[in-house]
Amino acid sequence: MRSSLNRLFFTAALALSAPAFAADTAMPAFERTVLANGTEVLLMEKHDVPLIAINAQVRGGSLTDPAGQEGTASLLSDLMQKGAGKRDAKTFAETVDGAGGKLNTGSSLSALELNAEFLSRDADLMLELASDALIRPTLDASEFEKVRTLAIQSQAAAKDGDPRGLIHQYGAAYLFKNHPYGRPVGGDETSLKNITLKSLKGYYQSQLGGDRLIISVVGDFKAADMKTKIEKAFGGWGKATGTLPVVSARQKETGRRILLIDKPGATQTYFWLGNVGTNRADSERPAQALANTVFGGRFTSMLNTELRIKSGLSYGAYSGMMRYEQPGPVHIVSYTRTDATIQAIDLTIATLDRLHKEGISNDMQESAKNYVLGQFAPTLETGPQMADKLSELALYRLNRDEVDLYAKNIRGVTPEQFSKAIAVYPANADLVMVLIGDAAKIRDSVKKYGPVTEMKISEPRFSP
Repeated sequence: MRSSLNRLFFTAALALSAPAFAADTAMPAFERTVLANGTEVLLMEKHDVPLIAINAQVRGGSLTDPAGQEGTASLLSDLMQKGAGKRDAKTFAETVDGAGGKLNTGSSLSALELNAEFLSRDADLMLELASDALIRPTLDASEFEKVRTLAIQSQAAAKDGDPRGLIHQYGAAYLFKNHPYGRPVGGDETSLKNITLKSLKGYYQSQLGGDRLIISVVGDFKAADMKTKIEKAFGGWGKATGTLPVVSARQKETGRRILLIDKPGATQTYFWLGNVGTNRADSERPAQALANTVFGGRFTSMLNTELRIKSGLSYGAYSGMMRYEQPGPVHIVSYTRTDATIQAIDLTIATLDRLHKEGISNDMQESAKNYVLGQFAPTLETGPQMADKLSELALYRLNRDEVDLYAKNIRGVTPEQFSKAIAVYPANADLVMVLIGDAAKIRDSVKKYGPVTEMKISEPRFSP
């Protein structure tokens, strides 16, 4: 832990002291092809090490979960490596390990994802395993029961223990109630119980197909050879029969509303303050990234300085923006001991007010630019990182300028753009607030922030 903190302090010190002349990071050359079945293929040769990385994304994700069966895509992604093709779960895992490779699957709001990295000599095996997992998953009944039971038990355990990992799910569910962005990616205890193996298989047949697939491959190969291999492995996958949902933008909230989640006996209060923010394609995202760095995106941010460094009210406070095709939440998150709940929330709101009133000084603007430029290049060093970036750009239909012009766009952010970016954060009068804590001890105090709705943390869902 201490070495991690030392690295964090060292990185922050460099960012604060270094002039903003970091070298531009340009996206290496890559080839884009669309197969006859609609699969989008992105190939980037990288011959410095004998490795190949693949990132495959199937458009849809949890947005395509059936109503009342949220978590279907997440369970399906877990099952994909629990037996596929001719291999059962044990053999599949042993084959990956036996080659010294890595293969993982998961699901997000917008896509189901597979990541793998193997030695270049094992490219054929990697593609075989990846195509089996995506196109020929076994979907075994016993493995399904294990995966579903584990998902339900994990949520119950998190609620019973440290609920920090769930605060964003409660926040999104309350802010985006009755909107697709409010549906939990991993489902909740009720929706997971509603999913059957039959319904999951039906979902797979309708919502997955080659026309929704993006495959990015980066590493030690020849593009022409890899294209042939991918066409053989994935070109025969038929199209999805279902439809992708059209998501409308949720308007920003006006006024305040508070959700108090009762966790009896809790010694700390975890809080989430937010509103509707901005989307993935917003042209002002360079300025927004810089503003967030200053406000709550690094150790020396305004929020962390006030709540941790100066006051000692929390071990951490941060802000963030979740960007989707439509605007996602912009949020502030922290936690404090129960008896300091009001003091910590008041200080958080006061810091938000100060951001809106005073803005960001010229010194802090330059510091943020140095920090962001220093942090960007290391995110594109490895094959898996580049494969992930290629798929991300394709998923959100962005071009390579996202990388090639990143440094230029960051350096070019003006004071006027900083001011505009600050407006993404809600005013203190327009806050949606979620608190997890001992309601008996904080209920009366938090009423000062606005109308309070209560639910118990033991309830098997994330919104009242």
